[in-house]
Amino acid sequence: MSGDVEDTGPNITTGQKMISAMSGSFLSSLLVTPFDVVRVRLQSQPQPHSTSVYDHASAQVLSSSSKTSISGLRSCCREVFFANNNLEYCLTASRGGDLSQSMQQANCVLKELQNKSFTSTFDGLQKIARQEGFTTLWRGLSPTLIMGIPANIIYFTGYDWLRFDKNSFVNKLFSDNYAPLVAGSIARIVAGTVVSPIEMIRTRMQARTSTGGNHFAKTVKGINKTIATHGYSSLWRGLTLTLWRDVPFSGIYWWGYETIRENLTAFRNKEREKIHRSESSNKQFIQNHTRESHSETFSDSFIAGSISGAVASILTMPFDVGKTRRQVFVGSSSVIIGDAKTLAPEERSMLRFLWHILQEEGISGLWRGCIPRTLKVAPACAIMISCYEVGKRSFRILNEERSGRQ
Repeated sequence: MSGDVEDTGPNITTGQKMISAMSGSFLSSLLVTPFDVVRVRLQSQPQPHSTSVYDHASAQVLSSSSKTSISGLRSCCREVFFANNNLEYCLTASRGGDLSQSMQQANCVLKELQNKSFTSTFDGLQKIARQEGFTTLWRGLSPTLIMGIPANIIYFTGYDWLRFDKNSFVNKLFSDNYAPLVAGSIARIVAGTVVSPIEMIRTRMQARTSTGGNHFAKTVKGINKTIATHGYSSLWRGLTLTLWRDVPFSGIYWWGYETIRENLTAFRNKEREKIHRSESSNKQFIQNHTRESHSETFSDSFIAGSISGAVASILTMPFDVGKTRRQVFVGSSSVIIGDAKTLAPEERSMLRFLWHILQEEGISGLWRGCIPRTLKVAPACAIMISCYEVGKRSFRILNEERSGRQ
């Protein structure tokens, strides 16, 4: 398990643990960022409430077309859809009272709405790549990597210290059954608080649907406006929701990870005992198997990390939806009635905001984006923890060899 004491002993330096954590962070971020982009888009796109948004848009065009007569070309999509994309605008010649022309305009709106709305993870991947460019799927990668370096250093090295150091209060106060829950939760609180402003930049960059350049500059400009309006504390907007998501996620993840790894190790040892009883050459076999410890460490970590990460992701999904909605919120939905100000749903407390989503969109609204998030989190957890564990084991062996030569 991650807590293999021999792997986290004094012969592994903090710097070596940092290198192990950063290598896993880079690889996992590179591979799973497209799923994160789709997740943010799915969670932040407007959702219809009563009737279909397509039918509503078509009805609006039909109604307006029957009352007006405009000569020449007319864009049925102006001021409705994002201007910066790779799709051509649908232009139609408008003739008053022409039902077929009105239907053509309605179909134009329907087509554009369908192009801008995602119905599933893979639908989002295809549409983003086709309409905005393939590289858009990696939008936000730079802040993700910048955020991942300090976050994973704090998170993984902090967890190792809290979980396995003899001086850790977690080891003194909690049994092995609860120590992973507590250590993982505390490490995540510290890491999440430090990198929350960077995560806001990443989330807003991924939520942008335009294909023009200067996404980072535009995002920073928008955040500066938010700071001017709401103060520097707005940089930590959504932190409470982030902690509500990440703290239980980390507790569930580390508890599940260590439990699964222990079971995998116990199963392997049991199989070796069977071989020991049935094979006369068992000593040589076990020695050979020991030399394969890197592959065993990688496979066990990968399996345990992916399973526990997927389960934790699904269970904490509502808080991820709430976090995304609040971080992309620009503060324009508040309404002043008399002397009182009615807060937008995104400005309410965490539980009230999630309750609002449940009322407006149903239970599915709280799990919107679950598939892309799980497709991102499960392999990311697997890659991250397996690289971290293999890196630590490699450094331990290297340090032992150096000590033996001295």
